Amino acid sequence: MTPDDLLAYLTARGGREFAVTACTCQGRGKKTRLYEVGIYRLTVRGENVQATGPSGQTRRLSRPTFLEVFGGYEFREAVPTGVMTDLGPLFG
Repeated sequence: MTPDDLLAYLTARGGREFAVTACTCQGRGKKTRLYEVGIYRLTVRGENVQATGPSGQTRRLSRPTFLEVFGGYEFREAVPTGVMTDLGPLFG
């Protein structure tokens, strides 16, 4: 999944946290290998993406910054973690 595809997927499910494995390609031609960088927990809240990296550090990124930071990665399937971070609509 590309970063753009992932962002669209997360936006449609705003407020829910997903775990995704970031991967990078190394090599050329037949020797191209996909290496896993780590698992990130991502949530889209409004115009921001909340990203928690493998180290446990959480950052809030704008959409353009997210695409800039993660633009060189490919992502495996997004798996819901069961965490809801935006419960405002339930109580508003």
